[in-house]
Amino acid sequence: MSKRDFYEVLGVDNGADDKALKGAYRKKAMQYHPDRNPDDEASAEKFREASEAYDALKDPQKRAAYDQYGHAAFEQGAGGARGGFGGMGGMGDIFEDIFGDFMGGGRTRQRGPERGSDLRYNMEINLQEAFDGKKVEIEVPVAATCDDCHGSGAEAGTEPETCTTCAGHGKVRVQQGFFTMERTCHACSGRGEIIKTPCGSCRGEGKIDDIRHLDVTIPEGVEDGTRIRLTGEGEGGTKGGPNGDLYIFISIATHEFYQREGANLYCRVPITFTEATLGGEIEVPILSGSLAKVKVPAGTQTGKQFRLKAKGMPVLRSKNCGDLYILVSVETPQNLNKRQRELLREFADISVENAKNTNPETFGFFARMKDMIGK
Repeated sequence: MSKRDFYEVLGVDNGADDKALKGAYRKKAMQYHPDRNPDDEASAEKFREASEAYDALKDPQKRAAYDQYGHAAFEQGAGGARGGFGGMGGMGDIFEDIFGDFMGGGRTRQRGPERGSDLRYNMEINLQEAFDGKKVEIEVPVAATCDDCHGSGAEAGTEPETCTTCAGHGKVRVQQGFFTMERTCHACSGRGEIIKTPCGSCRGEGKIDDIRHLDVTIPEGVEDGTRIRLTGEGEGGTKGGPNGDLYIFISIATHEFYQREGANLYCRVPITFTEATLGGEIEVPILSGSLAKVKVPAGTQTGKQFRLKAKGMPVLRSKNCGDLYILVSVETPQNLNKRQRELLREFADISVENAKNTNPETFGFFARMKDMIGK
């Protein structure tokens, strides 16, 4: 059967960059890894196929050769027939990652304790919880190390046996013409060992599905995107290897009134036409649970900003706090009754006589406009 195109195997375009190649390979490797699919020949073959494809494409020289000659670049005689790689020494350097040690020599692949995978947990909190801090219990599904076999996969009292097919290397060598290729051992799926008597609790996996209950403390002042690391709370290791870590990623929901920039808070507050004109005092609730009083001077305009020092968010791992900024917006009266309209018309008539003082910005704008056009 002809070999599949390497780009097709990884599911990427011919122009994929290194990051895309690496991401595609990781996805395939996690899906078809022999540890996740024991005794599954189809998955083992797909894992080998993906590994071979990535090995060829991750190296610029190998990739260039593959792009030009396809699979023929890796066949016997390609160097001499095509004339693109020089002597045998050059060929050995270019294809070392795929063919293993060139012209003999062996690498053993005896697997020892392996660290468990890291896990990610996404947690959304609101701004009030970020202000106060929070203690919460979470449930995390994990693949935990089997207590009965301690991650070996073998029944208690027994041990995994070295695979006789690959002699514990996890790979077997196949001669293809002049070259020797290494492939994942089909007998042990790359493990290097055979479990004759699987553990009854984990069925030879070395891990069992579990729900881990954890108490998590969210500190005061935590920001959106903060990452909290819980050491050893990830997936269990194998063969006595340590657990991975759990990373909690914090996102903060949008607040109805406050916008946050670092430790500072911003709040847009509407005030009435009369409050802006005559001045007054407004009260603004803050996240600490109290009310902050803001004096509004007479003649306040829309966009005026008032700073309330240390009334913002706590600074993470500090005793300091950010500031709260109040931005006022003057609300134009609407749905007026007859008497209100009469009073405003009277006010407007009186204001015309002293517009330079009562509405200096409006007066100055139109005065400059008239000067510009010469009228």
